[in-house]
Amino acid sequence: MLCAAQSHAQTGGAAALAKEQFIPLLVYRTGPYAPSGTPWANGKQDYLKLVNERDGGINGVKLTYEECETGYATDRGVECYERLKAKGPTGATAFDPQATGITFALTDKAPLDKIPLITPGYGRSEAADGGVFPWNFPIAGSYWTAADILVQYLGRKEGGLDKLKGKKVTFAYHDSPYGKEPIPVLQERARMHGFELQLLPVTAPGVEQKATWLQIRQSRPDHVILWGWGVMNSTALKEAQSTGFPREKMVGVYWSGTEPDVKDVGMGAKGYSAINMQNLLGGTKVTEEILKYVHAKGQGSGPKEEVGSILYNNGMIISMITVEAVRRAQERFGKGKPMTGEQVRWGLENLALDQKRLDTLGFGKLKSPMSTSCSDHMGTATARAQTWDGTKWSFISDPIEADMSILRPMIKSAADKYAAEKKITRRTPEACQS
Repeated sequence: MLCAAQSHAQTGGAAALAKEQFIPLLVYRTGPYAPSGTPWANGKQDYLKLVNERDGGINGVKLTYEECETGYATDRGVECYERLKAKGPTGATAFDPQATGITFALTDKAPLDKIPLITPGYGRSEAADGGVFPWNFPIAGSYWTAADILVQYLGRKEGGLDKLKGKKVTFAYHDSPYGKEPIPVLQERARMHGFELQLLPVTAPGVEQKATWLQIRQSRPDHVILWGWGVMNSTALKEAQSTGFPREKMVGVYWSGTEPDVKDVGMGAKGYSAINMQNLLGGTKVTEEILKYVHAKGQGSGPKEEVGSILYNNGMIISMITVEAVRRAQERFGKGKPMTGEQVRWGLENLALDQKRLDTLGFGKLKSPMSTSCSDHMGTATARAQTWDGTKWSFISDPIEADMSILRPMIKSAADKYAAEKKITRRTPEACQS
């Protein structure tokens, strides 16, 4: 629903609309993924509120927004996109689909409507290639980089990637576009390092996994990579405990390493590890400012206790990227003006969030510097490994950087294949300057 404080009737009609930047918010606060989707959605919305309350918007342009419930369903996500894409004085700023399936469905629509898709850490992995995917932005990482980092972490646990030879790695994954996305990288790494890869899909939403964990008990893998979402994660940990599979041999992707995934399992999940795209567990300067400017005024989107949690922080990061893309676009196309989706795309292709800028924004300890270009819509991808001690997460590694010498050729090959199928001409360097 449209937040009352942001509605057209409250802002003085058409004259005020000229100073508004509309940001659609696709969310899932209902259904089996709500425990994970809700804090993510709250972080996205609270950061937009912070920019309005603390800064008066972006150079005087107030942010307006409207949530649309998808339930994590692709068809509902497309419906939300169609309903919201033309709202606001300049149309939708950008979409964060908040689901890989929805991202796939919107990839062919976004170029026609000239609206960017921002998918930090998820979405289409080959969309890092801006030459073929001008409107997709998997900024700071994708599922291919996550899979690569997970294998590097397993190599560290074994004492080197060469020690993975002969090992058995089971990939228990959400049977959806999200879960299938990293398989090519895992297969390539298995070929390179000589480990056996067992693929075990789990039917969504993942509340029934007994057969999966009986297979795991029978195959006795050296490692299990958990690639779940929502209730699938806690169910997997409970089944691992029930079947006696050591949680120390389990490692999850970042969507399987959040507070809702382990809090109900408690000590039963002790020893379980996961990767995290953030560099800090807990609050930082920006979360302190949200408590001061948003929650202290009774404007918080959810309970203040969740501010600073992993999923909440992910939501803030997505909104921060969106806001900074608008700010960057204003530098070229006019400060104090609402930007079109096409202008915001330019901002997204020219992001330069160095450490100084992140410090200014209050994200300095939370997120690594990130930058993009016309050809590179992702930038550097890193993640840290963390482990659950039964009551809290703790980091157990420094940032691990995805090996782009392996991934870059895979990205280009997949992008070229997509371009051939869709009859897309790769953008030239000259086209990038426009």
